[in-house]
Amino acid sequence: MSLRAEVVVASNRAAAGVYEDSTGPLIVTFLRELGFVVDAPVVVPDGAPVGVAISEGAAGGARVVITTGGTGLTPTDLTPEVTRALLDREVPGIAEAIRAHGVAQGVPAAVLSRGLAGTIGACLVVNLPGSSGGVKDGLTVLRPFLVHAVEQVAGSDH
Repeated sequence: MSLRAEVVVASNRAAAGVYEDSTGPLIVTFLRELGFVVDAPVVVPDGAPVGVAISEGAAGGARVVITTGGTGLTPTDLTPEVTRALLDREVPGIAEAIRAHGVAQGVPAAVLSRGLAGTIGACLVVNLPGSSGGVKDGLTVLRPFLVHAVEQVAGSDH
């Protein structure tokens, strides 16, 4: 399989060089384990730059774009809004499962993540929280079905 993937990190502080992002590399490793071809994470400030990065990933042939960060309740957390504006179709069950898994792991604040999932053409987009724990929980949820979902988005037979 040579499916392309893209990882987008929404972090004002990491984009400004205040600290090095640790969540993007977790997602890159996960995607490579599943057989995806993926470059280093794209680290951008939250808001419009996230939308640009998602759009560029989808337009560039990525079959999945996973974002991390920008899904909370602070005024600068805008990843769901910029993602929703790009989507052709939402896939609410993915985001719901990620939130439910976090709660089941004893993280009540997982319900505060506003992350979305959906499709842009033949590309699946999934928003994950910005914490390493939230990312790990999200990847645990995605592992059993991500490749199948990505194939389905392109119309592959099931």
